[in-house]
Formats: sequence, structure tokens, C-alpha cells
Amino acid sequence: MTPLRTALYQGPGGTPTPRQAVEAFARAARRAAAAGARLLVTPELSLTGYARTPRELAELAEPADGPAARAIGEIAAEHRLALHYGYPERGEDGAVHNAAQLIGPDGTPLANYRKTHLFGDFERGCFTPGQESVVQADLDGVRLGLLVCYDVEFPEAVRAHALAGTELLLVPTALMRPYEIVPQAVVPVRAWENQLYLAYANRHGREGDLDFAGMSCLVAPDGTVRARAGAGEDLVLADVDRDALAAFRAENTYLTDRRPELYPSLSRQGEPRR
Repeated sequence: MTPLRTALYQGPGGTPTPRQAVEAFARAARRAAAAGARLLVTPELSLTGYARTPRELAELAEPADGPAARAIGEIAAEHRLALHYGYPERGEDGAVHNAAQLIGPDGTPLANYRKTHLFGDFERGCFTPGQESVVQADLDGVRLGLLVCYDVEFPEAVRAHALAGTELLLVPTALMRPYEIVPQAVVPVRAWENQLYLAYANRHGREGDLDFAGMSCLVAPDGTVRARAGAGEDLVLADVDRDALAAFRAENTYLTDRRPELYPSLSRQGEPRR
């Protein structure tokens, strides 16, 4: 099977308007498609920027089939690649979610995910957490899964994807300094221990008091970083190879060697015992 060439766009920076962000997506999609990419992944809240007030995010929120989705669908169809972006979603009940949507290469939506693990008082004051832990879609024979930022720092969230058959996990993020340990260490370990590819697309530069770390990366199931962005706006590419994935899983048998009957506490609710 032909590898799925995947592009990570570390941009746009700052707090763009949705129109400015869509224009940046179009430029990145043109470059990615010219390099043979079939998938373009952008950061958390890439449509609006992250460092906005709760009121601004509520005003900018739109439904999953809103004007931004239609505009991005046109870009995806023009360049014949799938485009994954982060945005504030206005739910059917009026609640605002920190969401990520995947638009297919024909311009139609493939999957929409609402962040389940909200980070800090800021996010909890702006968003309602999602309730669906595993959201997936298929692209060119590869099973894609969606999480957002802080979600990937919970081993259970990534393991749930691995057990559900995710082969490439898309994680748009807004990771700030001094937490560089996440792209440097946590993300490669998540890919290794769950035997999947992981695309981690971060924001860059300063937004208000926040300094985003960049360092977007695509990591293979053997834990090696196949592409790594720098600190500024960047576009990096790497291939997701299902044949290599099968070989990695045959060599590293974490998933088949599990003994879930020994870990019943993982399914229990409540606080950890102290």
C-alpha cells in the first residue's frame, strides 16, 4: 500500500480572524499538495488562535457545518487532500466546544471531535468537554483517530484509540513553554507504547502572555521522530506506512500481550487512592 504522506502545518501564528486562518490553510495546502501530501494537520484552535477571551471564543464559535467548514472543504477539494483543523464549535444545544474537524479530499466532512480533557481554569471557563472518547475516520486505507492537545497526555485516551484500531492519531495542540517534555518525550512514548503513528501539530510564538513551543512532530510506532518543526511557522512532511506499522506491531506486542483482567481499576470512577 502506498504510504500516506502527511503534512503538519505549524501555523498560522497569533490570533487570526477565521478568514485569515483559512487563507493560511490554503497556502499551506498548496505547498503540501505540491510535495505529495494527502493529509494536512493544523494546530488546536488554528481557525481563531488560542489566547482569546471566553466572550471572543463564544462569538467566533460556529457549528461543524458552518462557513469555515465549507471554505475549508473547498480548499481540500481543490488540492485533493484531507484537511484537519481546530476551531471553537457551537453545539446543537448552544454549548461551545474545543473541537477538531477532518475534511476529506472531496471536500466533505469525515469526522468531528470535541476535546474531552480540558486544561486549566481558562479552558474550563470557555468550553464544555466532549463526551466521545474515540472518533475515527478512514483515509486512503489508513484508520485515523482524533484527539486534542491535553488529551494525549492521558495514557488511557491513547490506549483506547490503539485498541479501537487507530493507526494514525491526529493531535492538534497549543502546548506552551516550559512543557517541551511533551513533544520531546511524552509523544514518542505514546506512539511506541500504543504502536501507532502520531501527528502532533502545535502552535508557535507568543499570544498574549502565552509562549507556544512549536516542535510539531510526526512520530512512528518505533518511537522515532520522522519529522520535526522548529520554533516558528513551519510545514513538515513524513510518510505513514501501514506495512511498516504491521512490522512494528509484530515485533512489539504490547497490545496483544495485555492482561486487562489484572487492571480492573482502570475502569473505575473516582479519585486515585492516596
